This record gives sequence, C-alpha cells and structure tokens, in this order.
Amino acid sequence: MGPYSILIGLSIAVILSYLFDLAARATKVPSVLMLLLTGIALRQAADYFDFALRVPSVVLQIFGIIGLIMIVLEGAMDLKISRDKAPLIRRSFFAAALMLIVQAVAIAALLHAYVGTSWQSCLVNAIPLAVISSAIAIPSVAGLWGEKQEFIIYESTFSDILGIMFFNFALQDDFAQGVSVITFSRDVVAIVIVAILSTAALAFLLDRIRLHIKFFLIFAFLILMYSAAKKLHLSSLLLVLVFGLAVNNAELFLKGPLKRWFRPERLAGELHQLKSITAESAFLIRTFFFLLFGYSITLASLLSVALLLQGLLIVAVLMAIRYVYLRFIARTDLVPELFIAPKGLITVLLFYSIPPEHLIGEVSENILFVVILLTGILMMIGLLLARKEPEIGEY
Repeated sequence: MGPYSILIGLSIAVILSYLFDLAARATKVPSVLMLLLTGIALRQAADYFDFALRVPSVVLQIFGIIGLIMIVLEGAMDLKISRDKAPLIRRSFFAAALMLIVQAVAIAALLHAYVGTSWQSCLVNAIPLAVISSAIAIPSVAGLWGEKQEFIIYESTFSDILGIMFFNFALQDDFAQGVSVITFSRDVVAIVIVAILSTAALAFLLDRIRLHIKFFLIFAFLILMYSAAKKLHLSSLLLVLVFGLAVNNAELFLKGPLKRWFRPERLAGELHQLKSITAESAFLIRTFFFLLFGYSITLASLLSVALLLQGLLIVAVLMAIRYVYLRFIARTDLVPELFIAPKGLITVLLFYSIPPEHLIGEVSENILFVVILLTGILMMIGLLLARKEPEIGEY
C-alpha cells in the first residue's frame, strides 16, 4: 500500500469520525459505537478481499494511553472547583469507589465459580470489566447539563483512577496480606506528592514559555511523567487529573507568594488554546483507537451464543449493583445515571496489562467487545431517556 493510499484512508477515518460525532448528537447513538462497528466492517471487507493488515497490540496500547491522558485532561479542564461543589465531588467519588469494588468482587466471584482459577487471577480479570470508561462517558454527556453532567464526568474519571489503583493493588505478590495495604498506601502518598510537584512544574512551563510551540511540549512532559510513574506502578492518571483541575482553577490554588511565580491571569489567557488543542488531540486519538480496536475483532468469533450470554450476565450483574447503589444508598436519580457506565478504552488498556500468569482463557478481547457494546447500547438508551437541557428563560 502506497503512502497516498494510507493518507487517503487516514483522512477518510477522521472525516467519518467527525460525521459520527454530528450523528451522535442527533441520534444519541455514541460515536464510539459507530467507530467500533466501522472497524469491524473494515475487517470484514479486508478478509473478503484477502487484504492482510495485522494491528499489533502495542499500537492499540499506545493510542489508548495517549487517548486516555487527553480525554481525562479534557474532562478535568471543564470542571470548576468551589465550596458548593464539595458534596457533588464526595458523592461521585464514593459512587465510583464503592461500585468499582463491589462490581469487581461480584464478577470475580462469577469467574471463580465458572473457571475455578485463583481468586487473585479472577479479580485481576474482573477489574477491567468494572471500570467506567471516561473516554466514552465524558464525550457522550456533552448534551447533558448541570450536576448530571458533572457527576458523570467526576464519577468516570474517579473510576478510571481508582480502577488503575485497584488493579495495581490486586497484582501485588503479597496480595490479600496485611503488608499489601502498607505498600499500597505508600504508593498513594507517593503519587500525590509527584502529582503536586509535576503540576507545579507544568504550570510554570505553561506560564513562562513564550515560543509559539509550547502546548505539545507540555503534552510531552505530561506523557513522560505519566509513563515514568506507570513504570513505578503508581496510579499516574492522578497526575493528569490534578494538572487539569489546577490549570482550570488557578485562581483557587495560586494565592499569596505563588502569584508572583505563576501569575494566574496569564495562565487563564493560555487556557482557551490549551483546551482547544487538547480536545482536538483527544478526538484524533480516540478515532484511531476505536477504529483499530474494532478492526482487531473478527465477526465470526462474536457469533457465539455462549459468548453473548456471558456478556449479558456480566452486564446484568454490573447494572443490578449500580441500580441498588443509586436507588437505595445514594437515593439519587436513575435516569440517565443508571445507564451511563460504559466500558471502553480503560477496559482494553487494563486487559492488555494483565501478566501472562493471570490471564484467563474465558476472558478475551471478544468478551470485552461484547461488554463494551452492551454498555454502549445502555448508555444510548439512558441519553435518549434523559430530559433535554432547558432553554434560556425556561423555568
């Protein structure tokens, strides 16, 4: 395949993704589902014409990691912190934490009963299926408003971060022993310190660099620190969340002597362009990730009654636990909150991070795809049931 053919294909992919975003706003069908189905259709066409194109899993992982960073950064830079939002942040944090743990344990129990392998391996495989994907949830709730939108953005972002932390905790050699709690707590303190220091360094760079080329330099430093922290098995997504929140709420954090070093008014001037470039980058990476993930799935392997039943059972357990929490513990609205808990990019990334000794044959890319597809359909239903944003002047 020549370079111009590749460029034509990449350009068509971006144009299609933009059209899917427009269609998603009109139909409430998540654009991610359209990208996944397009990827599967491309795979079918390639197989029909005997065109061999293998997508290495490392390519998917790279796109997924960068996409996750950009999407969480984009979501964090849309959130304003204030005293009156503290109850909402607490509510979304406890919702993400409690449901993540209960759902992961429930799915692990199912796997343990069905496969009979060790509890640790079952939990490691269950956690990716319990994490809410902010990569899908955040762009999909752009049509919602107020606390509903903010709750889902906070909850999905917290679910990503806590999911990675829980996943790293479950992978420890001394898992389920008292010492594992100590090492886990040490890692949490370490990543908080690193997040604060790295955010200060990035904000300083954003304020001081006067060259035109600086935002992708900031991204490079952010990805560098994220990857280095990940190498140390720290929950590095917290770096991204803290940086995004700090930049968007600079006037809240930069007081007293800090104003002389960071100048919040100048940071505010850079914020609009940073948001724009982040959103464009997130859109581009998300497009190629979900197209490639759909392309990596073979349709024949999905046409299995047993596979569909397993996917339905997993999603039913996830939804039942979410219903009980929202209805009887949080005592909050069920629409659309009950339905918006999609699985996606973070699910795939965590699955590819499972060490070979913990892999379970019954949990594969195919079951991930079925769960992603079913939760995406449920999210579409929730968005269709949600009331539209009130018009200006409407009470």
